[in-house]
Amino acid sequence: MHEAMFYSKEADNKTLCRLCRHNCMIADGNHGICNVRVNEGGTLYSIFYGKPIAMSVDPIEKKPLFHYYPGSKAFSIATLGCNFQCPFCQNWDISQFGRAETGREPSKDVPPEAIVAQAKANRCKSISYTYTEPTIFFEYAYDCAVLAKKEGIGNNFVTNGYMTREAIDTIKPYLDAANVDLKAFRKDTYRKVMKAQLDGVCDSIKYMKEAGIWVEVTTLIVPKMNDDPAELKDIADFLVEVGRDIPWHLSRFYPHYEYEEVEPTPLATLKTAYDIGKKAGLRYVYMGNVPADPTEHTYCYQCGERIISRSGYFIEANLVTEKSACPKCSAEIDGIGMKGI
Repeated sequence: MHEAMFYSKEADNKTLCRLCRHNCMIADGNHGICNVRVNEGGTLYSIFYGKPIAMSVDPIEKKPLFHYYPGSKAFSIATLGCNFQCPFCQNWDISQFGRAETGREPSKDVPPEAIVAQAKANRCKSISYTYTEPTIFFEYAYDCAVLAKKEGIGNNFVTNGYMTREAIDTIKPYLDAANVDLKAFRKDTYRKVMKAQLDGVCDSIKYMKEAGIWVEVTTLIVPKMNDDPAELKDIADFLVEVGRDIPWHLSRFYPHYEYEEVEPTPLATLKTAYDIGKKAGLRYVYMGNVPADPTEHTYCYQCGERIISRSGYFIEANLVTEKSACPKCSAEIDGIGMKGI
């Protein structure tokens, strides 16, 4: 085990975890809501440091990050566990450690040096901390990210956005981009379904943006949970307020985990959400989990020219200029490394 960051020792051998916004007060011998940070004798430990449950080379578009070095590869890693309890989780067999019987076991020790070496060997532009929630394996992600930067490799989080501002400040010098899941825009939904607070996620999105981290947002649209047009408009308006350059990924839901009886998201619902986002003033809106859909391409927000053509996770054409501009009207295209790889 590895001693945790962001905690204080309290009376009676308790520890106060300050890594995420749950701020768990953990008694000796117990664990936090995430199930992977444990108090032993008044010291808080991260139990899966250096023990990834998943490692893979992915196209960056799979994260999805469409405005961060399009066409590049990301070395993706995750450990077991999550600080949310989403009943529709698509990776529940690794995220719901301690809550669902999955039989999944972490790998043997893979130190940060080995992760960075594998990213380098596979010619990955970045390391993506993904699949589960990177906040709960922050110590491991942080050590990997520091080493990666020294090797000229970037870092990105695919996250539920529930880390504290203190954690964001710490990772900021090494974190280039984040895709934040904004799962709903009703406080009751977050409290009852995700077992978390909406305000914390919204604050993280705003704070990351202010910190200069490139932010993209994904909303998995689940029928009868967050598909009301008024709620979708509230999400779009919030994102415009934070920054109209934030790409909004609208992801189609398919039955998973405890939501196996819920129907897939109707394509008409996704199209309604897409129109809402564009009407609200967002420059870039995408529909995901919808094969061969024209909204997976990137269009210039000023003249409408198609500047990046995609087929699934792969780039077919990228017309963005060396100056990160539209070749037709010269409007600056928002993102990092938009000329691509």
